[in-house]
Amino acid sequence: MTSDESRGPQRVADAEAFAADLDVGARNPLGWQGSLIAGVALLWAVLQVYNASPMPALIAQWTGLNWFYVNSDIERIIHLAFGLTLATLAFPMFKGSPRDRIPWYDWLLIAGGLFATFYLIVFSSAIADRAGLPTTGDLWASAIGLSVVLIATYRALGLPMVIVAFFFLMYVFFGDAEFFPDAMQWKGASFGKAMWHFWMQTEGVFGLALGVSASMVFLFVLFGSLLEKAGAGNYFIKLAFALMGHLKGGPAKAAVVASAATGLISGSSIANTVTTGTFTIPLMKRVGFPAEKAGAVEVASSTNGQLTPPVMGAAAFLMVEYVGISYLEVVKHAFLPAIISYIALVYIVHLEAAKMGLEGLPRKGAARSLAQKLASLALGVAVFCALCLGIYYGLGWLKPVLGSWSLPGMMVLFFAAYLVLLRWAAQYPDLEIDDPNAPFTELPEPGPVAKTGYYYILPVVVLIWNLMIERLSPGLSAFWATLAMIFVMLTQHPLKAMFRGEGLSDWARGWAEFLDGMISGSRNMIGIAVATGTAGIIVGTVSLTGAHQVIGEFIEAISGGNLLLMLIFVALFSLVLGMGLPTTATYIVITSLMAPVIIAVGAKSGLIVPLIAVHMFVFYFGILADDTPPVGLAAFAAAAISKGDPIKTGVIGFSYDVRTAILPFLFIFNTELLLIDVTPAKAVFVFIVAVIAMMLFAAATQSWFLTRSKMWENLALLLIAFTLFRPGFWLDMVEDPYVEVEPAKLVELAGNAPDGASLRARLTGENFATGKIDTVTVRLPLGNQADGDGAMRLDRHAGIAFRTEDDGKVYVDNLAFGGDLQQQGVDFDWEVEAVEQEADRMPKEVFYAPALLLLLLVIWLQRGRVRRAQPATA
Repeated sequence: MTSDESRGPQRVADAEAFAADLDVGARNPLGWQGSLIAGVALLWAVLQVYNASPMPALIAQWTGLNWFYVNSDIERIIHLAFGLTLATLAFPMFKGSPRDRIPWYDWLLIAGGLFATFYLIVFSSAIADRAGLPTTGDLWASAIGLSVVLIATYRALGLPMVIVAFFFLMYVFFGDAEFFPDAMQWKGASFGKAMWHFWMQTEGVFGLALGVSASMVFLFVLFGSLLEKAGAGNYFIKLAFALMGHLKGGPAKAAVVASAATGLISGSSIANTVTTGTFTIPLMKRVGFPAEKAGAVEVASSTNGQLTPPVMGAAAFLMVEYVGISYLEVVKHAFLPAIISYIALVYIVHLEAAKMGLEGLPRKGAARSLAQKLASLALGVAVFCALCLGIYYGLGWLKPVLGSWSLPGMMVLFFAAYLVLLRWAAQYPDLEIDDPNAPFTELPEPGPVAKTGYYYILPVVVLIWNLMIERLSPGLSAFWATLAMIFVMLTQHPLKAMFRGEGLSDWARGWAEFLDGMISGSRNMIGIAVATGTAGIIVGTVSLTGAHQVIGEFIEAISGGNLLLMLIFVALFSLVLGMGLPTTATYIVITSLMAPVIIAVGAKSGLIVPLIAVHMFVFYFGILADDTPPVGLAAFAAAAISKGDPIKTGVIGFSYDVRTAILPFLFIFNTELLLIDVTPAKAVFVFIVAVIAMMLFAAATQSWFLTRSKMWENLALLLIAFTLFRPGFWLDMVEDPYVEVEPAKLVELAGNAPDGASLRARLTGENFATGKIDTVTVRLPLGNQADGDGAMRLDRHAGIAFRTEDDGKVYVDNLAFGGDLQQQGVDFDWEVEAVEQEADRMPKEVFYAPALLLLLLVIWLQRGRVRRAQPATA
């Protein structure tokens, strides 16, 4: 054994300790204190599952008592109380604090947190009666509560988020101080007003973000934890290696696929890096990847796991509330960029392996011909498509047939499928967790590996069924999926033993995995719970002071009103703020501050940006902060395993993630990438074109396509990729996208528009906040023709009414207070300059033709160089 291999287990232990420090807490005392931490975590998980279930409502209905029913306000309070308690118990205060016991000052912090949170429950009626008039007790509870939240955040997440929150608090109290620039100053708030705003109502700590964490995020994180503890994480890793390990640079490609699979159930880039990286990084190094590149591949794969639905680092559920669309819509919009990003990363790994001349790992069995490989690939694709179609259409067809019996019918179908797949799995040995530093001889066959864990898919099918077909809420869907997962955990080992002729044994193993999964799920939630609480301070500051308008004006000023420059500044701001912050917190903060700015500047530039595109934009750059030096927490976790330079690992990982950084800019200008207003056939076409474009972009950034590329070839590939991503850019240079219609016809056009249509109008008027004359372009949704004439459709769906003067000019006569138009700057008496209708133009796809011809030229030239190099190599 080499010295490098002998240090392997220590590297894994170092990485796991690093992840524990950051994700679940490094304190694990023995004796009753250890049992207390486990007991509190288990109780939190049980209460969350119970509250998400239909049981509280049923008990209240049967008994007439509401004691067992917890409303959303109390749910948030209890959720934070558990988060603060576990953060204090599980995370040491300082590096030198004891990890084998709980010191005396932590008991005081626990007591303070419980006092401040349960004060809100005990005195809820009195607090409601004296709204806005805090007593001395209110102020003490608020001050103690905010202090404990900030301390818990420091323990669980480090200083960066505390510093950001502290800065916002200082702005609340000292916003009129001279050290703030004149443009940023505001009148300041009293201590009583601030404490009431942040703690005693739902505008601050107990705001929307904490509510989403309590009602939705916990169940999905718990579901992922249970799936991991049941063995699904190891199954995904083994399956990825069996399928892809034999390819060029196979271990690295398998790392990407395994991280994508575990990212579906994890939602944490650091946990994802450690879970898959302990196995993938040593194998990548073994086939020739340098330590930093091996770590960078794992980091890029793991951070991208947060792009992938259904969890998306908990941001998916926040988008539901902030954007005001359904969870399924969020998943639909997020799906295509995530898949494109992962395909591009696999291709980058392939290019890196080609540049280094690396090969894959040997596979068990005889080598297969190209025809056999293609036939196997075609069969695999056909089976996967058949399963997807069967789940969607088969289960969708069962719903109306079963009617009110759909739930028990699906339970029977689930149990039958579970028994069949489990009997199939029992015919093969259980997958063991391998030592990544042990001698590796050959890859296993993918078929037997796949059959050992097909039944893990069933709880995911339950989740999809409830979300897409039953149309249940995300929280209730996750509850039923979690229930299915618990059933699988408790029964898989005894039933396998029975199918193997060993009797119904091994019950204890299932119960141990279940308890471990419940406790682990709660500990995984600590950081999210305290992060959403602290993010509430920042969001509360924005709502109290209007800070987003100040920052927005600053960004708009330095960008000169240029939309592209403004997006670049927002991206940089997101990266800097996201360093050291969890993705959830980064998303909340950046969205609160910057989303209105992007929408407003876009409207002034004539670009109407859908709200979901704005939120996805800031979310993507918040994710990239996890591997951006000098903080790059995921890069440090990977370096702990690879023993490479963490800064260099982060730099290389960020270079791999450039393809992720380019996507947000693209879907701001081309919303088809988010599957907005596209048909299913168009969605397939967009996917194929976008994948080709992203692979070409990756090839250009890696300076390698079929062989090493020349500079002009890289520029050509970038030009081709840009054209495939946004052909409308060239079409707009040839033909105007819109024709202007006189404003007097606005109401008439609204009345004649088809169902689901909208009008695009350009308005101008005085911005009362700045005193300047602004011009914005807005979209006016019109609903259906059955809703009335043009004026009624505009009033009902766009929240606006117009009046036409004798001279033919049209002005805003009425406007919905707080509506989308008012948020974009439109106000009373603004004039309609023009109504813009889409021009009848040639298809933008015609520009694909010259781009593809240029691509063929590059391919022809590079293939020629490859052919000429082969004899010399031989």
